[in-house]
Amino acid sequence: MNEQNEKARERRTKPATVTEVNSLARKPGRHSIGESLILCVSSSGAKSWVARVRDSDGRRRDMGLGPFADLTLAEAREKARTLRKAGRDGLPILTRAERRKALRKVPTFKEAAETVYERDKGEWKNEKHGAQWIKTLRDYAFPSLGSLSINRIEENHVAEALAPIWREKPETARRVLQRVLTVMDWGHAFKHCTVQLNRNGIRKLLGKQDAAKGNFAAMPYGEVSGLVATLRARETIGNMALEFLILTAARSGEVRGATWDEFDLESKLWIIPAERMKAKKEHNVPLCDRALALVRRAQEIASSETVVFPGLRGNPMSDATMAKALREAGVAKEAGTVHGMRSAFRDWVSEETSFPGDVAEAALAHTIKNKVEAAYRRGKLLAKRREMMAAWERHCQGSNSVIRMVAG
Repeated sequence: MNEQNEKARERRTKPATVTEVNSLARKPGRHSIGESLILCVSSSGAKSWVARVRDSDGRRRDMGLGPFADLTLAEAREKARTLRKAGRDGLPILTRAERRKALRKVPTFKEAAETVYERDKGEWKNEKHGAQWIKTLRDYAFPSLGSLSINRIEENHVAEALAPIWREKPETARRVLQRVLTVMDWGHAFKHCTVQLNRNGIRKLLGKQDAAKGNFAAMPYGEVSGLVATLRARETIGNMALEFLILTAARSGEVRGATWDEFDLESKLWIIPAERMKAKKEHNVPLCDRALALVRRAQEIASSETVVFPGLRGNPMSDATMAKALREAGVAKEAGTVHGMRSAFRDWVSEETSFPGDVAEAALAHTIKNKVEAAYRRGKLLAKRREMMAAWERHCQGSNSVIRMVAG
């Protein structure tokens, strides 16, 4: 019987109809209904729905949806779709037992933050970063938020907690905001909170920050996906160039001066010659899928035989063109600059991934003083950088999954 059921599942090429499902419900076994949905019928006649999905780590899981009699076919399919989407979006997929456990007690913000810290502390690139992560929350968030149940925390509570340092310590305040939202996202994933906090709403309550003199204002990495979505909504050469810059973590001049002969599209590689680099050394940039697609699209609409993202009359576009694209996308100068996108990328690597710092530094083409170490990085890190830039692409497209990298 099991072998027959396996063959039946293999032959399923389209979703079962209600009539087919009712017929299958009379036969013991596991019956594929299509769209990751399975109907389980025991030898005793008990029937239940199961969704076969992949979690955020890519592992296949069979999740019970409930008794056959309690859910219509349409309702079971909708539940299966919701679970599949959660897995694709990097959200936890919880069993009924896990959900019941999570709902037993709503933790305080302090308890939730410490739980998230304990979960992630082994994944940070070093102990110092983990210590800073929890210390900033203890110093600036716990005094006002620590004792509140996380389901009671709203945007105004977070704004009140950050107000004393929002202008006095702008960079620290942005980092604390990101960490608070990480804790609150954990609470939402575990059903402690019914609504996710709105980052833009909190920033509006706090007002604008004064741009630090001598530094480029960096957009918080959590807001980059929204910017990318806005850029994609209107195809202009400026928007395409800015999105390409974000996805490659390149400097403005490197992107604006990019020429067709620098690209090996088959190898998904952008090879920037030494004379165009700040450090005067050749820099190889692995291209993620979307960056490669942008170059191919630029080929289709090419108005220059040499420059990939041309300005007027086929010459390299000016720096002001990408700055204009950023402003037209709704980002004020004090909230983010073109060059500041590199800082957003670097902060994301440090805050949300366990990719080693030297991999991020290599991606940013930062100068390495030790010649032996520099040679090692050039020769050994391209594959790791390719993995990291693919993860950055997923973040820029709205995925919330936290990237964990296996050393080696």
